[in-house]
Amino acid sequence: MPAPHLDLVFLWHMHQPDYRDRTSGEFALPWVLLHALKDYADMADHLERHPKVRAVVNFVPVLLDQIDDYCAQIDAGSYRDPLLRLLAQPDLDRIDLDDRRLLLDTCFRSNHTTMLAPFPHYLRLHKLLTQFAKEGEAALAYLSGTYYADLVTWYFLAWSGETERRRQPLLADLMTKGQRYTLDDRRQLLAWIGATLKGIVPRYRALQDRGQIELSATPHTHPLGPLLLDFAAALESQPDAPLPQAASYPGGRSRLDAHIENAKSSHARRFGAAPTGMWPAEGAVSAPLAALFAQHGCRWLASGEGVLRNSLHTAQLPAERAAYRPWQVGGADGLTLFFRDERLSDLLGFEYAKWHGRDAARHFVGQLELILSQAPAGETPIVGVVLDGENAWEHYPYNAYYFFDDLYALLEDHPAIRTTTYGEIVSRAVPPPRGTLPRLTAGSWVYGTLSTWIGDADKNRAWDLLCEAKHSYDLVVGSGRLSPDEAHAAEAQLAVCESSDWFWWFGDYNPAPAVASFDRLYRHNLANLYRLLKLTPPRELDLPISAGSAAATQDGTMRRAT
Repeated sequence: MPAPHLDLVFLWHMHQPDYRDRTSGEFALPWVLLHALKDYADMADHLERHPKVRAVVNFVPVLLDQIDDYCAQIDAGSYRDPLLRLLAQPDLDRIDLDDRRLLLDTCFRSNHTTMLAPFPHYLRLHKLLTQFAKEGEAALAYLSGTYYADLVTWYFLAWSGETERRRQPLLADLMTKGQRYTLDDRRQLLAWIGATLKGIVPRYRALQDRGQIELSATPHTHPLGPLLLDFAAALESQPDAPLPQAASYPGGRSRLDAHIENAKSSHARRFGAAPTGMWPAEGAVSAPLAALFAQHGCRWLASGEGVLRNSLHTAQLPAERAAYRPWQVGGADGLTLFFRDERLSDLLGFEYAKWHGRDAARHFVGQLELILSQAPAGETPIVGVVLDGENAWEHYPYNAYYFFDDLYALLEDHPAIRTTTYGEIVSRAVPPPRGTLPRLTAGSWVYGTLSTWIGDADKNRAWDLLCEAKHSYDLVVGSGRLSPDEAHAAEAQLAVCESSDWFWWFGDYNPAPAVASFDRLYRHNLANLYRLLKLTPPRELDLPISAGSAAATQDGTMRRAT
C-alpha cells in the first residue's frame, strides 16, 4: 500500500483591470506595468529555479492584453503610459507642471518599509519632497530636472523584481550609481523594461509546455458572474441585502457567454490550447454560473471556503475537512469544484510577511503535515492555496525571494507533500471521488458572500448606471446604426465596464483617494461607451458616485448591508 501523502495545489491569480482610456489609448494607472516588472517576473523565476514544484497560474485575459499593449508601445517608441513617456523624455527640466505633479504624486506609491527605506538615495528624494512641500507648492518649482530623472528612475528600480536584480547587472549598476541618472541610463532601463515585458508570456508558456504548471483563465475582463446572471444571487448568503433599482443586468447570460469564449480563444492564442479550468472572478460562483461554465467545456472551477461552508450548512460533514476534497453540483455535468483553504491562503497573503522567511516556510509545511496526519485512513487531502500572485509580496522583505526559495525547496524534497494542479487531478485515470453538494450557495472568496460588489448604496448605484448604459447599448447595436468595427469597439468598451473591480472599490472601507480614483475611471469608461454608441453621456456621469452615497447615508435612506 503506498505511503499516505497530501496533494497541494497553489493557484496564483494574476489580475489587474483595464486601465486604458480606449478613446485615447492612454494608461490612467501603471499597475499592470509595475506588477509585471516585479511580481509576474519574480513568480516565474521562483518556479524556474525549483523545477519540481508544480502550480496553477491564472491569467485574466485583459491583463495580458495590456502587457501586449505595453510591448507594442516599446517597439514603436511611442508611449501611452505617462511614466514610460517621462522615463524616455530627453530633458526633464522642460516638462510641464502637470507632468511634474504626476511624478510627485505617483513615484512614491509603494510599501515604504520594503521598497523605499532600504534605498538611501531614493529615501533622500522622498525627504527632499517632504521638506519642500512644507513650504507650499511654489517651493516645488525649485526641484530640477535632475531630481525628476532620479525620481522616475528610482521608481522603476524599486518596482523591479528581486530575481531580476540578481540576474541583470544593469539594475545593480544603476542602484549602485544612485543619483544623477543620464538619458542613456534611462534608455538602458527602458530597454530592460521592454525585454522583461516581452518575456512574461513566453516564460509562463515554457513552464506550461514542460509540464510544471497549468495555466488557467478567468472570463475576459473579470466580470462578477453570479451578479451578471442575477442580482438576487446576493440574497442567497445575505437575505436582507439591499439590491440595485434595476431588476437584473440586461442580457447578462449572453454577456457571460462572450466573456468565457473570448477568454478561451485568447488563452489558446497565447498558450496553445484553451484552459482546462477557470478561476471565476473573485472566486464568485452560483449554481447557474457553474452550469454555464460546464456548458462551455470547463472541467474545474475553484472558489472560496466560505462558499463551501454556506453550501454545506445543513450537511453532516466536518466543516474543517470539507475543503480537502473535490465536489460536484447538480446541473453542471463534468465540472469539478475545488475550494481554497482560507487559513493557509491568508497566512501567505497577510501574515508570513512579518516572519523570517525560513520560519514561515517551515510553519507552512508543518501545517500541511498536520492536515495529513489528521486525514482518515486511505484519504488523500487536496489542499488548495489560492491567492493573488502579485499584491502580497511587496510587504515581504526582498519581494518574498527568500520565503519562496525556502518554501519551494522544502516542498521539492518532501516525501509526503506532492505539489500538483487541478487539471492533473481531474485528468487522472481514476480521479478522486467527488462529494455532491446539496446546493451551491452563491458567494465569493471574500466572506463567502457577494457583499463586496453589491448591497452598498454606492455599489448599487454603480450597477444601475451600468444597466442604463447596457439598455442604450442594446438599442443602438440592435438598430444596426453602427458599422461592424464600431459595434466591436462598443462591445469591447462594454466589457471593460462589466469588470468586477469598479464595484469592489466603492465603499467606506477603502481609502478615500483610491475610491475617488476608481470612481472617476468607472464613470469615464461609461461615458466612453456612450460616445462609442454615438450618444451624449448622461450628465449624472459627471457626478461622483461616492458623494451621492454619502448624502444618502447621512439622511438615513440607505446604509451598508455588511
